[in-house]
Amino acid sequence: MSDEPVKVGSMLFTVVDPARGKEVEYNRWYERDHYYAGCLIGPRLFAGSRWVATRDLKDLRFPEPSPLAQPTVKAGSFLAMYWVQEGHHDEWNAWGNKQAHWLYQNDRGFHERTHVHTLLYTHDWVEYRDADPVPLALALDHRYAGLVTVAVERREGVSQESFDEWFRGTYLPGFLADSPVANCSVWSGIPQGDAPMAIPKVQNVDRLDFQLYFVDGKAAGVWERFRKLAADVEETGLARVTFASPWLPTVVGTDTYCDQLW
Repeated sequence: MSDEPVKVGSMLFTVVDPARGKEVEYNRWYERDHYYAGCLIGPRLFAGSRWVATRDLKDLRFPEPSPLAQPTVKAGSFLAMYWVQEGHHDEWNAWGNKQAHWLYQNDRGFHERTHVHTLLYTHDWVEYRDADPVPLALALDHRYAGLVTVAVERREGVSQESFDEWFRGTYLPGFLADSPVANCSVWSGIPQGDAPMAIPKVQNVDRLDFQLYFVDGKAAGVWERFRKLAADVEETGLARVTFASPWLPTVVGTDTYCDQLW
């Protein structure tokens, strides 16, 4: 897929919980204002999507405790993520930081929410199941039925190259083959800057490999496959899974799932 003219370079990934009783209000604010005003109208950000973890999906998450979801692994109901064009991260990030502060200064924020995991990521690589796949650049617009996010923390002294040699070179092809999982993309965290809202500090960003798996069916239907993946990663001694979650796409323009979060 190296000949694709539009490439993903980086990602904004943000997981949030609305205050209880404010689910619909939050959903409408984010979808009808912030999704666009805080992100999509910015330069070089060319795609976005929103996902939700209902209470039954949160019950599938592991491990507990998780360093990426506090106070419990069930924290975090809504996910929004966005693609930024390759080679233009700094341009978009400068705009995004300024825009976020401007929105809050002009009463366009939403204070009754809690950030669980919000971080910018650089795209490292992607592997596909199919010979002629949906390119990663189109993945957020393809409207996959499911998504799985997996955070892998490499052990101290283990380089990303060493882990990739096993995971990408040996393990992943068999994991994807003949499965509903269409692709696996891997991302490296970018150290956090300042923000107009409280955002938890992500520890060991330099050892974090963040994985996105887009699924043709519901993510819950392939969950045992991901439990085995975590066990296989642990068995290598190279790394451990620190957060794994299935997600559903939101139904844009509706409040579907807002009553199923807790």
